[in-house]
Amino acid sequence: MKISQLFGRGDPVVSFEFFPPKTSEGVEQLYKTVEELRPCRPSFVSVTYGAGGSTRDRTLELVSRIERELGITTMAHLTCVGSNRAEIRETLRRLHDGGIRNILALRGDPPKGETEFKPVADGFQFASELVAFIREQPWDFCIGAACYPEGHVETRNLEADLAHLQKKVACGVDFLVSQLFFDNEDYRAFVRRARSAGITVPVVPGLMPVTNVNQTERFTQMCGARIPQELYRRLRIVASDPAAVVATGVQWAVDQGRALLRDGAPGLHFYTLNRSSASLAVHAALGL
Repeated sequence: MKISQLFGRGDPVVSFEFFPPKTSEGVEQLYKTVEELRPCRPSFVSVTYGAGGSTRDRTLELVSRIERELGITTMAHLTCVGSNRAEIRETLRRLHDGGIRNILALRGDPPKGETEFKPVADGFQFASELVAFIREQPWDFCIGAACYPEGHVETRNLEADLAHLQKKVACGVDFLVSQLFFDNEDYRAFVRRARSAGITVPVVPGLMPVTNVNQTERFTQMCGARIPQELYRRLRIVASDPAAVVATGVQWAVDQGRALLRDGAPGLHFYTLNRSSASLAVHAALGL
């Protein structure tokens, strides 16, 4: 099923994001983790590329297997990193042949060791170009794209970032998934700006329950998200108790999710970091 068909049915569109492990054993463990989600009836799950597109084949194999064997609607991430047009077209063919009808089109991060994104020869510089290319192909995909409530880490100018998003959506995006954030007002302000700019597609907020303070600090530094002082204060109080850190992170995410859905968000997208227990705890507390 296309994810775009899930919106507007009255129920929130709830999804979980995973990344493909580097080993075959890890892939099997992740498959079991996704299988355990079935009782939660997720709207869909998504699987990323590894850094620099390094796990592309595992992503292709895993998303097709989840879709085929578990019957869970699955979205494959697709980036511009390290691939030219012919290679991306072949990836699209493989995804379609594998039963995948949903793609999250991203520019992607620079490969490890590089600080600036550089397209390969006959590749793409921007996600908008990738979206347009997918739309030109004979396969009918539903296309999601990323958005950044606090601005892209490389474009802290919110107006410039919004202009890039307008172009990307105009190229054929069906829905948006936001970068993680911890302050709902950042999402609300972003949606207001997007709607004022004529962007009408659904904007799904992305949540990541804190389970490890140091890991969250590293992750937010990479993606440009801000940890509010109140959340920092609560985490510092329980810093010496790992279980209490998880409980604090889960409660913050529960409060976020409840307020977002009450305010009319079309759903919730959980960044699991392949540790689904915290996201499942939030899911259960929200009664989804």
